[in-house]
Amino acid sequence: MTHKPLLELRGLVVRRGAATVLDLDELALREGEIMALIGPNGAGKTTLLHSILGLIPVDRGSILFKGESIAEYAYRHLYRRRFAMVFQEPLLFSSSVYGNIVSGLKIRGISRNEVKKRAAEEMRRFAISHLADRQSRALSGGEAQRTSLARAFAVRPEVLLLDEPFASLDAITRESITRDLERAIRETGTSVIIATHDRDEALRLADRISVMQGGKIIQTGPPAQVMERPASEFVAGFVGTETILAGEVKTLLNGTFTVMVQGFEVELAGEACRGEYVTFCVKPESIVISRNSRGSMSARNRFRGRVTRITALRPYTRVHLDCGFPLTAWITPHSVREMNIAEGDSVEASFKATAVHVIRRGARRDS
Repeated sequence: MTHKPLLELRGLVVRRGAATVLDLDELALREGEIMALIGPNGAGKTTLLHSILGLIPVDRGSILFKGESIAEYAYRHLYRRRFAMVFQEPLLFSSSVYGNIVSGLKIRGISRNEVKKRAAEEMRRFAISHLADRQSRALSGGEAQRTSLARAFAVRPEVLLLDEPFASLDAITRESITRDLERAIRETGTSVIIATHDRDEALRLADRISVMQGGKIIQTGPPAQVMERPASEFVAGFVGTETILAGEVKTLLNGTFTVMVQGFEVELAGEACRGEYVTFCVKPESIVISRNSRGSMSARNRFRGRVTRITALRPYTRVHLDCGFPLTAWITPHSVREMNIAEGDSVEASFKATAVHVIRRGARRDS
C-alpha cells in the first residue's frame, strides 16, 4: 500500500433543504486501503457514498480523484467508471446472473472473450457459477448480493463503495459472504470504502475507521486506536464500551489522579487538573470479578457490588454490577460456573488504573 491519496474530499457540504446533512472538513482514501465508515442510521454514511459517486449534488467543497477535481471531467460517466458500488438491497436487472455480471463490462466496451473470462472468474470467486443461468428474481438474498459483488469486481474498479451490503442478511449468510469479500479485496488490492453500523464488520475488514455522527466525521484512525482510545463519549458508546463514567478530579498523585464518581473514589492513570470533570471508559475485559478479595493484587480500584444481570455473550458472559455506580464485566462461562455467580450475589470488582481510557472534558465552570 502506498501513502498517495487516491480519493480526497475537502470541505464537503451537502444540504437537504435548509438542513446540512453532510459537513466534512477532509477525508482521504489511500491506494489499496479499506476504510470503514461507521455510525448510526442517519449519520450521513450513505449520503457520503452517493456524493463520491456523483449521485447527489454537492453544495460546497471538492472531490479529487488522483489529485484531479472531478469537476474537471468533461464527461462525468468517465469518472464514475473508475468506481463500482454495491447497495444494501441488490439492484439487479431482470436478467440471468450471468447477464447481470456482464452488464457493466458491455457498457465499457470490453471484448467478448474478456467478458466471458471475467464473468467466469468472478462467479467462481463468489461461488455462484452454478447460478449463471438463473434469473435474478429467483435468487435468495445472499445469492443476489453475491451477484452484485461479482458484477462490481468484474469491472475492475479502482474504488469499490459498499453501502451496508450485509445488513439484511442472516448471520450465517453474512459470515460466508464477508469471508469471500475479504478474500476478493485482498487478492485484487482494490481500494474500498464500506459504510456499516456493524463495528465487528468494520474491525474485520478495515485498515482505518471513520466514525460519523450528524453528517460529520468525529474520529478517524486505525481500528485498534478508535476502539481503545475513543475521542468522545459518543464514539466510546458506539464502538461498544459498556462502562462510561464521569466525575470530578479530587486528588493528584504521582502519575495518577482520583475522581469522585457518585461518592466513590476511582483512581485513574494520566494527567488532569484538580476540579476538572473527566469521562472515563473501563473495558469489560479489564474488570476482574471475584467472590472474595482475590482479584488482581495490583489493581488500585476495588469495589463491592451486586450482580444485577447475567447475559450469555459468546465467547464471554456479560455480568452487570451495581457498585454504587454501574460496571459491566466480561468473564468466561467457566468462571461463572466455577464461582457459582447468580443475579443478586455480592462480588468484588477490581480494575487497574492503567486499564482505563480517560476523555478529558475540561475544567469545571460554575454556574
